[in-house]
Amino acid sequence: MAQWLNATVAETIHWTSSLFSIKAKTGPLPFIAGQFVRLALEGPEGRLQRAYSLVNPPDSDYQEFLISTVADGLLSPLLQQLTPGDTLGISHPPTGFFILDEIPDGDNLWLIATGTGIGPYLSMLATSEPYQRFAKIILIHSVRSAADLAYQELIAGFAKQYPGQLHYQPIVTREPHPGALQDRIPNLITSQQLQQHCGQGLNEKSQVMLCGNPQMITDTKAVLESMGLKKNLRRTPGNITVEQYWK
Repeated sequence: MAQWLNATVAETIHWTSSLFSIKAKTGPLPFIAGQFVRLALEGPEGRLQRAYSLVNPPDSDYQEFLISTVADGLLSPLLQQLTPGDTLGISHPPTGFFILDEIPDGDNLWLIATGTGIGPYLSMLATSEPYQRFAKIILIHSVRSAADLAYQELIAGFAKQYPGQLHYQPIVTREPHPGALQDRIPNLITSQQLQQHCGQGLNEKSQVMLCGNPQMITDTKAVLESMGLKKNLRRTPGNITVEQYWK
């Protein structure tokens, strides 16, 4: 059963009016990159809680979360209002199997996300494991508007640290943006535009992780399976690993 830590908000970063990050200090919180916790605040009718992936690397002295505000949500609007010094509940221990330990080896690793689904990948990319295991890593981030392309400096830092090994490809679906593709991920894969733009194959020798919008995951998984890729399970290792804890 999960227990709760009282964390102190250190910083809130407002990327847009509805997209923000929270940094909170808890003391040591061991976890594996890709895992998630629950954030909680006390409301009039009891504890409000929801699962969020950790964005920070496992060895940091703070915990960071990328959050999208749901207009009629019970918790996210309250989280957005937090300021330094406020108290936030964080469940422990962290949990989840959307981690590189669960991913078989492959010629390349595709990290595909929509919206805040990029969070666990940023945690993974801050560790040495993906670069040691995969010759090529492709980070795909699809958002509606260019303003939602968070953590650009951090991603650029990863790419600079591992030149030629990490490729970052933004997708902005509702407006043109320099360097970005403009279509749904399943369509870009089907048309081969994504593979051509990234200069990498997407086949039975690839490993693909999917995180974000449930419809994107469903549709992209179907496209990949039609190409011969299989869902990755412990008992039957495959190519496609998904994270889907949206409620």
